[in-house]
Amino acid sequence: MRSPFSITPIGTLQSPFKEKFAVPRQPGLAPSALAHLKLHDDANQIEAVRGIEQYSHLWLLFLFDQNLEKGWRPTVRPPRLGGNERIGVFASRATFRPNGIGMSAVELVDVSQDNGQVTLTLRGCDLVDQTPIIDIKPYIPYSDSIADAQGGFAQTKPTPMDVRFSDNALQALSQSPYQAYHQRVISEVLAQDPRPAYKQGKKDDKCYAVHLFDFNVRFYVQPTQILVVAVEAFVETPPHC
Repeated sequence: MRSPFSITPIGTLQSPFKEKFAVPRQPGLAPSALAHLKLHDDANQIEAVRGIEQYSHLWLLFLFDQNLEKGWRPTVRPPRLGGNERIGVFASRATFRPNGIGMSAVELVDVSQDNGQVTLTLRGCDLVDQTPIIDIKPYIPYSDSIADAQGGFAQTKPTPMDVRFSDNALQALSQSPYQAYHQRVISEVLAQDPRPAYKQGKKDDKCYAVHLFDFNVRFYVQPTQILVVAVEAFVETPPHC
C-alpha cells in the first residue's frame, strides 16, 4: 500500500557522464572523474555543510530519475552475471527499484560558496549528469567499512581492459586545456567495457559512441583492448566510424 511520503531533492549533481551508457557501474571505478553537487533552495546554505570538510568521503542518496516511470520487477539480470541469470532486485544494485533510490560512496574534494551557491566537489561518482540528490551523509570508516563482509557475486573488483587512443583521437584531445584529465577519465570509463553484458567476451565489430564531457567518444572493443578512434564535439547523432 502506497504511503503519502514525498521526497524533495536537496541538490543536483553535475558529472562528466552525460548518458547512462557512460556511467561506471559502481562508485570508484573511474576515480579521476570529478563531479559538482549544487545544493538547492533551503539546503543551499553554508551552514548546512558546516563541518563536512572533516570527512574524506560521503554517502550520496539519489534518485534514478531516468528510470522512475519505467517501473520495476522483482527479479533483474545483473551485468556481473553476464546479463542472463536472474536474481532478486533486493539482492542487487539494479537501477529499476520500487522507489528508485540509490546510494554511492564518494570522495569529498572541496566545499565552496560562490555568489550564494554552495557546491561540493566530489571524486569517483557513478551518477549520470543532472542526477537529483536527496541526502548527504558522512562516511564513517569504523562502521561503514567491514573488513570481512561478503560481496556475493560482486565480491571482487572487475578487471579493467586496456584502452588505447588513435593518433586522431589524441590530436583532438590535445586541443583541450584539460587534455590529461579528459584522457584519464575517458580511459577509466571505457576500461570497464560499458557495452551490454551479453556482448562482453565476444567478437564485436560495432563502433560505439558515448557522450562524455562535451565529447562524442567513438571506440571499438577489440579482443585485448579498447581502441578510441575519435573524440569530437558532441552532436546528437554522431557520424559512423
